Amino acid sequence: MPFHLPSLAELRDTRVEIQRFQYRVAVVQWLVLFCFALLASRLIYLQVIRHEDLHEQAENNRTAILPTVPPRGTILDRNGVVLASNYSAYTLEITPSKVSDLEATINELSELVDIQTKDRRRFKRLREESKSFDSLPIRNRLTDEEVARFSAQRYRFPGVEIKARLFRQYPYGELASHVIGYIGRINQREKERLEEDEDASNYRGTEYIGKLGVEQRYERELHGITGVNQVETSAGGRATRSLSSRPAIPGQNVVLSIDIQMQKMVEDLFGNRRGALVALDPNTGEVLAFVSKPTFDPNLFVDGIDVENWQMLNESIDKPLLNRALRGTYPPGSTYKPFMAMAALSTGKRSASTIINDAGSWTYGGHTFRSHGDHGLGPVDMVRSIVLSSNVYYYSLANDMGVDAIHDFMKPLGFGQITGIDLPGEVRGVLPSTEWKRNYYKRPEQKKWYGGETISLGIGQGYNTFTMVQLASATATLASGGQQYKPRVVSATQDALTHAQSAVQVSESVNLGFKPEHMEVVRNGLVGVVTSGTSARVFAGAGYTSAGKTGTAQAVTIGQKDKYNAAKLSEYQRDHALYMAYAPAEAPKIAVAVVVENAGFGAASAAPIARRVFDYWLLGQYPSEEDMAATQKGQTAGPVGTPRSKKDVPLLSPKNKLGEE
Repeated sequence: MPFHLPSLAELRDTRVEIQRFQYRVAVVQWLVLFCFALLASRLIYLQVIRHEDLHEQAENNRTAILPTVPPRGTILDRNGVVLASNYSAYTLEITPSKVSDLEATINELSELVDIQTKDRRRFKRLREESKSFDSLPIRNRLTDEEVARFSAQRYRFPGVEIKARLFRQYPYGELASHVIGYIGRINQREKERLEEDEDASNYRGTEYIGKLGVEQRYERELHGITGVNQVETSAGGRATRSLSSRPAIPGQNVVLSIDIQMQKMVEDLFGNRRGALVALDPNTGEVLAFVSKPTFDPNLFVDGIDVENWQMLNESIDKPLLNRALRGTYPPGSTYKPFMAMAALSTGKRSASTIINDAGSWTYGGHTFRSHGDHGLGPVDMVRSIVLSSNVYYYSLANDMGVDAIHDFMKPLGFGQITGIDLPGEVRGVLPSTEWKRNYYKRPEQKKWYGGETISLGIGQGYNTFTMVQLASATATLASGGQQYKPRVVSATQDALTHAQSAVQVSESVNLGFKPEHMEVVRNGLVGVVTSGTSARVFAGAGYTSAGKTGTAQAVTIGQKDKYNAAKLSEYQRDHALYMAYAPAEAPKIAVAVVVENAGFGAASAAPIARRVFDYWLLGQYPSEEDMAATQKGQTAGPVGTPRSKKDVPLLSPKNKLGEE
């Protein structure tokens, strides 16, 4: 076969093909290199840049962080009586996101466990407030039999489980409920506040928070620190082993300064009447009793209060949810007169020996201001004006001082001010002044202060409205000679494990600078009230000398030409009865302010309660059953029957976790 030499054209075609091939190889090479570069960059991004994040995600897929809820601290009285505690019980809980037909599941569960209508309503409300993946209780406090029945049928109910939880318990029910407060489920507003305070992580796994009283004010101390348990999980989400843990730190116990036995005695003495009493140690500011009647049972709120009970409490005309000692404001009536006397002496408007003729009424600008009983007392000096409770003396004094001078003296005493007591929700009341009126009213003609408005301020009426905490604090300041202490209900916190106590930090007392000679004048007047004045019958035979002042304050305004007649008024329109006092007069250990709403004269209804408080605190005496029953009806002065030793009167039996005796 003849040898064929390629032509020049064929050689050129071959070179072109080779070049094309080489070009394609180069493109493929660069493409491969580019792909490898992409892979490498992605690998660097995942392994280096996002290493920590992806490692955390992988760990989260492999492990789970389970919060460990700390036991809530208990609340104790000054003698160690437990007023709020915890107990463990089983709950039946549903995670709605894991249940296909929620209504059918609940119906089937009700065949195994007693689920009532109120349980369904509460569960519905919780669903509206919570996320779908939250575990929500449909029934609390299961019996052992109910636990066993459900456990046997557990396989039928995906998304339903039994959990052991700690529940809050108030063993004495309604006793001191306004002080202790209660806990309830965390609402959306509280969640947002916790997030703002960066406390949200400490409430992981926690559903409850303090809502009122000490439970709310000392929430941080009582709650404790949530622990964590890191566990390894299987693909199905089941825990296989524990990797690490940090135990929960129990909340601290809180020790109140209140004597719960005296608290119960006072609440019983009020009976079905409405009112408030605050008793303080004038040498420390510690609250010894803090009573608001009527009360309520805080146990109703622990599981979520039902509609019927909420309506009963919220719509009652007696307003049991109102903390009358902290938020109820009342005209102080004649209990204001000793402070007006001190104002007169301190400002130099009156001397103790100044004589004012009490003719039974006082006229200003054509308006007649009556005295009680419409009869004159004749010439009265300062001591006699307190002992006999002369209205005319203090009408005249208020006119001489003027509203702003009265305001400036009373403000440091705490009237119309926040006292700073360690309970939430305190209100100011009203200590009037020309500036207050300008700011309070809107219309120009209302903003002006008229001279006639000053007159009734002198006897604790007019715009004056104060709380019993304020009146008790001011009384304690008088008792201590002008040394003012901030009132407080908590005296110490206690380690839940070691029971070592730490006194709460308190602010320094303030000396108001009252002169001893002025204090002596007012003290003599207050002692005279007890020995020969309006409360003499109440304190006859007492084993100590006390100093006090009765008061009667209008609940509604009575016309100038009308006379007060309780029989013609409805119960809620009748005058309030007040009393302020301290004892022993020469070396005070206790100061008291008390109001009994719509009960008339302070000597008849309020002073008898104060007498029994003093007898308890100073003499260790507890009223007889006969005396207790009569005082509840406002039918006593001094004690009836033979007083019992407080040591012989046991506190009522605490209720168990189901609310039964």
